[in-house]
Amino acid sequence: MTDKRVAIVTGASRGIGRAIATRLASDGRHVVCVSRSQGPLDELANEIESAGGSASSQTCDISDFDAVAAMIEGVAKDHGRLDILVNNAGITRDNLILRMSDEEWDEVINTNLKSVFVACRAAARPMMRGKFGRICNIASTSGLVGNAGQSNYAAAKSGLTGFTKSVARELGKKNITANCVAPGFVETDMTKDLPAAVTEHIKGVISTRNLGQPSDIAAAVAYVTSDDAGYLTGQTIAVDGGMTMC
Repeated sequence: MTDKRVAIVTGASRGIGRAIATRLASDGRHVVCVSRSQGPLDELANEIESAGGSASSQTCDISDFDAVAAMIEGVAKDHGRLDILVNNAGITRDNLILRMSDEEWDEVINTNLKSVFVACRAAARPMMRGKFGRICNIASTSGLVGNAGQSNYAAAKSGLTGFTKSVARELGKKNITANCVAPGFVETDMTKDLPAAVTEHIKGVISTRNLGQPSDIAAAVAYVTSDDAGYLTGQTIAVDGGMTMC
């Protein structure tokens, strides 16, 4: 049991998820760091604790829907509450539509969209019991404007925005908000190996002329999951340097 607000962050072992977990912990939350790999999670939890924060780790494959529900129910039971859910984990299986297999489509839709439905459904009850909840689903600018070679990923992320609006309408009267944060191009392991020419082209279509940092996304998530954000729900916030202007 804890007096701190308890937050679950999926895909927390690296990149944007790691930045979100670290930021929420620095803001006084107890953060349950979730990923498939125990080693990086333990390292992150220890790093947060060493900095004076509060964290624990939990391995879970988000493509295993029963495991996702059991993980969330277990966290709520162990801590006596669940206040914040950040659905960050996801995968890509990029391919042009003429070459995309059914498996590549289904794997991305199930992992990036259905797992979020399962997680939100499981989290709703403990949040309702606690009369407080903040749900943040990590979408993408690909879901706002599309991206060649990512029809599966764009469909899943676009689906998240509609799903989140519906959750916001259903749970708002219970003091539970639901929002999306949609990152643009962010400097992570997924972008660091892009050719220099591609990176310069990307910067050219971004108003601020630079790629974002994981901390930029974490800052937006910190706000939409804060106590101060009680009147913000059903929204998709694009953190993209002005690239999409949505």
